Amino acid sequence: MFIDARVPVVFGEISDAGPDDALLIDGDAEAPEGRVVVRLGNEPTHVQGCVCCVPRSAAGSALAGLFLARGRGSVTFFRRVVAVTQDRAAVMAAIEDDMLASGWFRVG
Repeated sequence: MFIDARVPVVFGEISDAGPDDALLIDGDAEAPEGRVVVRLGNEPTHVQGCVCCVPRSAAGSALAGLFLARGRGSVTFFRRVVAVTQDRAAVMAAIEDDMLASGWFRVG
């Protein structure tokens, strides 16, 4: 029996997120107080060609930062990510193609 322990990412609305969920939200859209939120910006956080993460998209960077914050205990523990975004393709590409994001997250 195979158990996939990666964090599931689902697409939905802010209202779909429960208390154990983190939110991946486009740009500066409103977010509820006291929730784990990561913003999906338009720019990657690393320069293209950076040795540590060639190439890292904005979605890949956001997901990696979210997972690292969870691991370090700087955000409350979450069991799922609800992606509230118009650019589902970018999040899907990060989960499928980004070496770090694909190791930590799966489409749920």
